Amino acid sequence: MNTVATLPRPTPAWRWAALVFASLAMFGNYYAYDALNPVVDLLREQEGLDYGQIGRLSTAYNIAALLVLLAGGYVIDRFGARRAIVVFAAVCVVAAVVTAAAQNYSSLLAGRFLLGLGAEPLIVAVTAVLAKWFKGKELSFAFGLNLSISRLGSASTDWSTSFASPLYSNWHDPLWLATGVMSAGLGAAFLYFLMEKRAEGRFDLGAAGSTDKLELKNLYRFSPSYWYIVALCVVFYSTVFPFRSFAIDYFQQAHGLSREAAGILSSLLPFAAIIATPLFGLWVDRVGRRSLFMAAGSLVMLPLFLAVTYLPPGPAIALLGVELPLTLLVCILLFGGVFSLIPAVMWPSVAYIVDERRLGSAYALMTFCQQIGWAIVPLVIGWLNDRYLAGPENTAGYAPGMWFYTGLALLGLYFAWRLWKAETGPGAHGLESVTGRS
Repeated sequence: MNTVATLPRPTPAWRWAALVFASLAMFGNYYAYDALNPVVDLLREQEGLDYGQIGRLSTAYNIAALLVLLAGGYVIDRFGARRAIVVFAAVCVVAAVVTAAAQNYSSLLAGRFLLGLGAEPLIVAVTAVLAKWFKGKELSFAFGLNLSISRLGSASTDWSTSFASPLYSNWHDPLWLATGVMSAGLGAAFLYFLMEKRAEGRFDLGAAGSTDKLELKNLYRFSPSYWYIVALCVVFYSTVFPFRSFAIDYFQQAHGLSREAAGILSSLLPFAAIIATPLFGLWVDRVGRRSLFMAAGSLVMLPLFLAVTYLPPGPAIALLGVELPLTLLVCILLFGGVFSLIPAVMWPSVAYIVDERRLGSAYALMTFCQQIGWAIVPLVIGWLNDRYLAGPENTAGYAPGMWFYTGLALLGLYFAWRLWKAETGPGAHGLESVTGRS
C-alpha cells in the first residue's frame, strides 16, 4: 500500500523553516569563501605572498569545484540531500579551520581546495532541498530569497572590516571568525536534517530529486544561442568574482582607502544584487527582451574598470560611517546593477533554448565552463600585478589588470550581441518575445 501519496504537502510554516535553515547554511558557505578577500594585504605584508600566489588560492577552489562537477553529484543521489547538506557543510567547516590555522602557503592552498570540495556540492544539495519543499508552490520566490541570503554572507564578509576591525591586526583572526560563521551554518544544516527527519511520515516530500549530471556526448546538438549564453556566462563570472577577490586590496593600495572604507565599498556589489536581482527578474518576465537586457548589462559594464582606474576620484561621500570617493561609489553601484541584471536574465534564459530533457546537462556544462574561466583569470590578474610591480608606490601597476577585465567585458558584449542577433532572426527561441503574460 502506498501511504506516501495520501500524505499532505508540507504546510507553509514547515516550508519556510526549511528555507531558513538551508539558507543559513549557504550564508556560512558564502562568508567562508569571501573571507580571504579582506586579508589579501595582510597575507602580502605578514607572509610575503605575491599576487600570483593570491591568485592561485582562488584557482585551488575552482579546481576542486571542477572535480566535484565531474563527479556528478553521486553522493547526493546516493545518500539524499538531507545527509548531503550536513556532510558538505562539515567539509566547509574543516576547510575553514585548515585555512585559519595555516602556518604556510601549502596549508592555505589545501584549505581553499577543501572549501571547493565542500562548497559547490553544498550549493547543489541546498538546491535539491528547496525543490523538495517548494515544488508546485513558491519555488522561484524561494530560490530568490535563498540567493539573497547567500549574497548577504558575501556582503557581511566585507562589512567585517568595520564591525570586526580589531581582528584585522593579523590575517588569522578574521579567518577564525569565518570558521565560526561556517560552524553556525553547519548547525543550521543539522537542524534541517532533524527537521526533515521529523517531517517524514507527516508530509509528502516527494521522491528524492536527481542531481544534474554532466553529459559530454551529443554536445553539438545545443544551439548557437546556448553557446553564446555559455560564453557570456564564462566571461561575466570570470570578471566579477576575480575582481571581488582583489577588490578590497585594490581599493586600499591603488586608491588609498582604509580597510573599513574598502570593505564597505566592496560590499555594495553583492548588496545591490540582493535587492535588485529579484526585481530585474520580475521586470524581464513582464517585458521579455532577454538578450537585449544581457547586451545592455554588458555595455554598462564595459567602461567601469577604466573609469575606476583613470577618472578623478571626485568629492568624498559619507556612507555608513566612512567616506568614499564619488567616482568609485558610482562605478561599484553600476557594477552591482550589472551583477543583478545579467544573472537574473541569463540562467532562466537557458530553459527557453534547451529541451527540458537535456536541461540538467545544459546547466551542468554551463557551470563547468564557468569554473574553468574563473580558475584561469585570478592567475592572470596575479601575474599582471606582479609583472608590473603593482603597489601603493606604483598604482599604475594595477592598470594592466584593469585593462584585462575590460577586454573580458568587451568579449561579453560581443557574445551578448551575437545572442541578440540570433534571437531576433528566423531561428529565435522566444527570448525576446516570451513574457509572463504569453
